[in-house]
Amino acid sequence: MTPDQYCQDKTAASGSSFYYSFFFLPADQRRAMTALYAFCREVDDVVDECSDAGVARTTLEWWRGEVAAVFHGQPQHPVGKALVPVVQQYGLAEEYFLELIDGMAMDLEQVRYADFKSLQLYCYRVASVVGLLSAQIFGYQDRQTLKYAHDLGIAFQLTNIIRDVGEDARRNRIYLPMDEMEQFNVPAADIMNRRETENFQALMAFQIERAQRFYDQALAQLPAVDRRTQRTGLIMAAIYRTTLNELAADGCHVLTERMSLTPRYKLWLALKAWWQNR
Repeated sequence: MTPDQYCQDKTAASGSSFYYSFFFLPADQRRAMTALYAFCREVDDVVDECSDAGVARTTLEWWRGEVAAVFHGQPQHPVGKALVPVVQQYGLAEEYFLELIDGMAMDLEQVRYADFKSLQLYCYRVASVVGLLSAQIFGYQDRQTLKYAHDLGIAFQLTNIIRDVGEDARRNRIYLPMDEMEQFNVPAADIMNRRETENFQALMAFQIERAQRFYDQALAQLPAVDRRTQRTGLIMAAIYRTTLNELAADGCHVLTERMSLTPRYKLWLALKAWWQNR
């Protein structure tokens, strides 16, 4: 199996919304985005699938070495090998890959966030960094596009956090800011024990409203000159924002349910967004 095929299989198996947006890219960019996403999946899986935190830390340190090898040596992993021509062709920054690993490492050290400021650092590392790397691969003329990519990454991660409240609680993680939980009188025990109260619903409405603001802010910052080259990000935004809207419309029962769009619906949204931004 070639490194590119490994990345393709890893990306396809994830069932992620990102997968549907890659269909519309030219071959070189599709290969680059598939390698980037496979890297994200590999380091994310270290944290989510390893029950021993010590082993997970050691594995993340190994990936730091692999990133160094991608930029300065000879990587060993299929994903690392697939990334070598990508980082060279698109001029990707090594620091972003290390920042992404730093974000994954936060999950090993921190299961609560005091306020939105501290949560935003996590969102930047695990999502905005991916947005900035993606924007580089897609190409841009106006540096304002990087602000769009940054904020769209935050919006995506906030959507993930809202969708996965119940699933994260089962891993003893709560990403909702603790000061906001206190503001809405939602004790951690309610979330851990799946108690869906009126206060919890009010808290989630607040989270959804903030995520919507980040979508609005991101899209308002995308310069017209880069709209066509960045349309893959706009396809992702259409799918993620629809997920957020569906969660809100369905009552946001995220403690007991995990809502996801069907593959057919995701593909339809991708086609619609591609046509609107052609």
